[in-house]
Amino acid sequence: MSEEETEVEEINTAPGLLLAYAPAEDESPSDRRRNKPDDSITGLRNWVPKTRLGHEVMAGRIITYEDAMKSGLPIREVEIVDALIPNLEDDIIKVNMVQRMTDSGRRVRFNVMACVGNRDGYVGLAMAKGKEVSQTIRKAITAAKLNLIQVQRGNGSWESSIGPGTSVPFKVQGQAGSTRVTLMSAPAGKGLVIGETGKRVLQMAGITDVLSRTKGQTQTTINYAAATFNALAQVNRTRVSDARREALFIHKGRMLE
Repeated sequence: MSEEETEVEEINTAPGLLLAYAPAEDESPSDRRRNKPDDSITGLRNWVPKTRLGHEVMAGRIITYEDAMKSGLPIREVEIVDALIPNLEDDIIKVNMVQRMTDSGRRVRFNVMACVGNRDGYVGLAMAKGKEVSQTIRKAITAAKLNLIQVQRGNGSWESSIGPGTSVPFKVQGQAGSTRVTLMSAPAGKGLVIGETGKRVLQMAGITDVLSRTKGQTQTTINYAAATFNALAQVNRTRVSDARREALFIHKGRMLE
C-alpha cells in the first residue's frame, strides 16, 4: 500500500520538482554553460513558494504549464516555470556595454537581451540592465522565463501536407521600434528563411519552417529579435474559428502525447 501511495505521489508532482529531488547522479558540471540546469534545480530545492500558484505547484495540484495558464493566476516566481518546464534552454541575443561620464568618473552598465525556450511551443524574450555582466545575464534569463508565451504552430501554406504544424498558421507581423518583421507560412522542409537573429528566436519557439519579410533597421539586433517575438505573440491575439483551426492544423504550446 505504501508503494502505491508513493507511486501516486510521484505522478502528481511537477517534472522539475521530480528532477530536483531525484537521487544525485554522476555529473561533470565543469564545462557547462551559464544558467546550467544545476542552477534551476538548486533553486527548486531551496524554493519556498510565496504566491498562490506557487503553493499549488508545490502541492502537486498543478503539474503542467498548460494547467497553470488555465488557472488564470499570474506567474510571478521563476521557480514555477523551472518546475513545470524543466528543459528550457537559453540564448543570449545581445550584450551591450553603456558608458556614461559622471562627476565621480566613468560609469559602466550593461544591457542584456536573453531568449529562452523549449524548442517545442514555448518561448520568452526579455532585457535586463545591471552593473556586472554575469548578474545581468541571470537577471535577463529570469525575466525571459517570466515572459514566456505559448506559440501557435500550424500548416498555413498551400504546399503543406496533413499533420502537425511546423510553421506559423497564417501571415502575421510584429514591430519593435522601426523594425517590422512579417512571418508567413511555409511548407515542411523549407527551413527558416529569415535573418540570423530572428532564426534564433524561432528555433527556441520550435518553428522549423517560415518565410519572412522585413522592413526598417534590421541591423538593430535587439529590435529585430523583439519584432520576431512580437509577431509570435500576435498570433495568439488573432481570433480563429474552430473550423479554421482544424483546417490549418493549429496547435498551441507543446506537442503533448
